[in-house]
Order: sequence, then C-alpha cells, then structure tokens
Amino acid sequence: MQLGLIGLGKMGGNMRERIRRAGHTVIGYDRNPDVSDVKSLAELVEKLDAPRHVWVMVPAGTATQTVVDELGDLLSPGDTVIDGGNSRWTDDEKHAAALGIKGIGFVDAGVSGGVWGLQNGYALMVGGDKEHVERLQPIFDALKPEGPYGYVHAGRVGAGHFSKMVHNGIEYAMMQAYAEGWELLEKVHSVENVREVFRSWQEGTVIRSWLLDLAVNALDEDEHLEKLRGYAEDSGEGRWTVEAAIDNAVPLPAITASLFARFASRQDDSPQMKMVAALRNQFGGHAVEKKG
Repeated sequence: MQLGLIGLGKMGGNMRERIRRAGHTVIGYDRNPDVSDVKSLAELVEKLDAPRHVWVMVPAGTATQTVVDELGDLLSPGDTVIDGGNSRWTDDEKHAAALGIKGIGFVDAGVSGGVWGLQNGYALMVGGDKEHVERLQPIFDALKPEGPYGYVHAGRVGAGHFSKMVHNGIEYAMMQAYAEGWELLEKVHSVENVREVFRSWQEGTVIRSWLLDLAVNALDEDEHLEKLRGYAEDSGEGRWTVEAAIDNAVPLPAITASLFARFASRQDDSPQMKMVAALRNQFGGHAVEKKG
C-alpha cells in the first residue's frame, strides 16, 4: 500500500520507518530537506497513485490547518487525509466538512508511543467513517503493537483525537502521582535508596506500569534528578480535557489538579516537576530545562 506522510520529526520519521518495514511504500515530506523524500506537497501528491492516502503529522493548530487546506487543493475526490497529530477534536469536524465538500475523506488518529513507537508500536485511536477507516487498515496494522490490542476505531470523526486527549489527561494524573510519591520518599531520612524503592515496584505491585519503568530509567540516569529544573510544560491536551469535563459536567479532580500543578511549576523550582519533566523526556523526547 502507498502512503504519503507529512512531518518527519521525532514521531513521524519513526512511523515512516515502521510502515516501510511492514512492506508498504511511504513517500515522506518535511520542511527539512535532509529527511524529506520530495521537495513539496505537490510533488508528494504527484508521486502517489489514486486513490491517495496522506497522513499529516505536524503540530496542532495553524500548522495542521495550513497543510489540510493545501491538501484540499491538491487532492482529488476519493482520496483520504489522516490527521495523526495532537489536534483538538473540534478541528477534526471542521476539516472533515471542508474536505468532504470536495469528495475527500478525513480520518483523525490519536497516536501514542512517543520515541519508543518504532520499537514497540504505536497505540492508535481512530475516528472517521467506516469506509475511510477500512481503506487504511493495512497502515494501522503496520503501526500498532503486535498482538490483539493497541488499535481501536473509536467512532465518528473527532473520536480518535478526543480519546487521545482523555488518554493524555489520565497520563497527567498518573505522572503527578508518581512525582508526588517520589518527592515524599526523597524527603524523609529513613528511606535511603529511593531509586531502588521505585525499581522494587516494577514487579508484583498494583502500581506497576510503563511510566514507572520510565521513571526508573530517569533515576538511573540522574539518581536524584539534580540536573533538572522543576519545570514541566503542558501540551494543551490536559487543558482541553478539563474544558471538556466542564462542558459535560464530569468531575475530574485528579486530572485537573495535575494540570494546575504544572502551572505551579512555572513559578517555583518544584521537586515533583523534576520527575514529571523527566518522564515526559523519557517517553516523548520532550525538552527539559537543565539547571545552571
């Protein structure tokens, strides 16, 4: 199967490689000519056989809007656009409507896996019409982890990104819980080896998880996280999750508190945010702020 892939950064580049390893043809475009297979979006579209399938993997907001608009002018009826970035679900509905007028299908795909996706596969939460999703199943099968899990057709357009948004909100709360526990362990004199306490939790406990494994990785690299500043960004999806909860009158105290804790890190050098920053760097390659 052929796929056009726009955006070959930390995730997009690895996704191109994983899809190719599954035997599919991927033509990638990026503003960085060193990693791009073609020089323009027009050339990418020209090299694909109809019906074309083009996956957009660029930052949410203006960048995605610009690419979708340009693709709307370049593609033909029967083609499909997939937005695999972290777009807001309400944007998906607008994109689907605008492209649908031209006969172009639209699918939104929430993608989780970060910098580890090439090795482990990507969890995919997909939204869109059944006919458009089914055309892309070979690509989804190539990207997902091996085994029965890691992929879901969550519902209509917007459902994929909404599901990924909630996933990230839960992630915020889980990271905050690990960070709070780590700070408390570091604070008391009786616990002399906090890193090994975290490591002991990796097997046989109810709080074991991949995030816990990544926390241990971070502590192996910097045992007391002394090299990091206690500052953690938020990607936007935590805010959207809280806003959606307000709109639907759903109480989210843990997720909301974890978002506000990140805001507090903008004011103080928070010990907890050292762990949150370290975890974000471990799973997603997100930048951290070093001390000094």
